[in-house]
Amino acid sequence: MKKLLIILIIAVSMSANAQSSSKDELAIIQSTYGKSKTDLINQYMALSPAQTTAFQPIYDAYEAERKVLGQKKIQIIDDYATKYATLTDADADQLTKANLKNNLDQEKLFDKTYEKAKKAIGITNAAKFIQLESYLQTTIKGEIQDSLPFIGELDKTKVK
Repeated sequence: MKKLLIILIIAVSMSANAQSSSKDELAIIQSTYGKSKTDLINQYMALSPAQTTAFQPIYDAYEAERKVLGQKKIQIIDDYATKYATLTDADADQLTKANLKNNLDQEKLFDKTYEKAKKAIGITNAAKFIQLESYLQTTIKGEIQDSLPFIGELDKTKVK
């Protein structure tokens, strides 16, 4: 029951709006690494001023699209939390397909951003960005996943 309550709290708080989603992600990054995402990217990338100028619009476009995908992911989590107690096969199918599509869309965004970034800042720097961003997104997903029960997990803890 405790996990279901946590899911509901997370789902409600995370689905409030896009800004709170970004703040939650930033809080996870800040608490994990002790730095803002911008500071992490700037430190790791170590781009020249000219490269920074060339990369900034690519990064801004990436972040705008990533936030939309993040909102869709939050909606999927919210739907999961709402339907968890009465999850049907149809619900499980719909949620799984939505999650897989969201994951594919994130990979497509990485690919599109990489292609643009390598033209602006070179292949190695573009690869560094994708590597770092993938790592950060994996960390965020891990934090969220840790708070979600597996399908049927809470049913196993009920007293019979």
